[in-house]
Amino acid sequence: MAVSRTANEYALGSDAAEQQRLIRQAEWLSVHTERFFREAGIGPGQRVLDLGSGVGDVALIAGRLVGAAGAVLGVERDAGAVARASARMSGLGLGQVRFTQADVADLAIAEPFDAAVGRYILMFLRDPISVLRSVAGLVRRGGVVAFQEPCWKAFLAGCEALPLWNAGAALMNETFRRTGANTRMGPDLPETFVRAGLPEPHTRTVTLTGAERWMPDVLVSLVPQIRALELPLASLGNLDTLTLRLMEEAASRKVPAPLPELTSAWARKPSD
Repeated sequence: MAVSRTANEYALGSDAAEQQRLIRQAEWLSVHTERFFREAGIGPGQRVLDLGSGVGDVALIAGRLVGAAGAVLGVERDAGAVARASARMSGLGLGQVRFTQADVADLAIAEPFDAAVGRYILMFLRDPISVLRSVAGLVRRGGVVAFQEPCWKAFLAGCEALPLWNAGAALMNETFRRTGANTRMGPDLPETFVRAGLPEPHTRTVTLTGAERWMPDVLVSLVPQIRALELPLASLGNLDTLTLRLMEEAASRKVPAPLPELTSAWARKPSD
């Protein structure tokens, strides 16, 4: 089944530094993603489709859950990321996990899956409802559709009283907005599922504890886009010391560092 819509440009880029950022980000996310997949019923022997695989961290979790008797197909449009993801799975001995280079909004896959999953991917699509509807068509009756997306509401509120945090959050928000990404995709997941023809999903939102480095990491990856958009990057000062200055600002105000949140949503397709 093919999807005709195209994805937005991925504002964070695809170089080696961004790949390393994704791996660091996975350290904060992996425990929540594994718990989420288990709750959704992903397990031994299943076939799983992973959308927007990046360097393979979500596919890795799915691969371990389905085991050698199962299979995971990761879809990623960047050739460099596909190569690195494939090498990582080979090094880990996860032969049941493979990757294909393709745009998630232009899939031509006929094989059925027990589950379709993704993390931080719907937020970058021009038409996530259309893509989700088509991807759900690749999942068997009774199968699972499960996605995780960002929820920035509490994070942005926490930044308001901290000038440097607020400047960084504003730059991130504006850069993503201008490049077409939806930083509210997490709260939008229930409506997106229903409009894609899926049942009302089970949802959960958690705070990503330990992710204090997340904002400066993202800002560094966004620098080329920020400059291209002529946004006030100088308001952040020296990027090499940004993380330290952010932590010092929060400590001086005697408040915790603002942390992002993650919303998970899963639904099971009707069996009849």
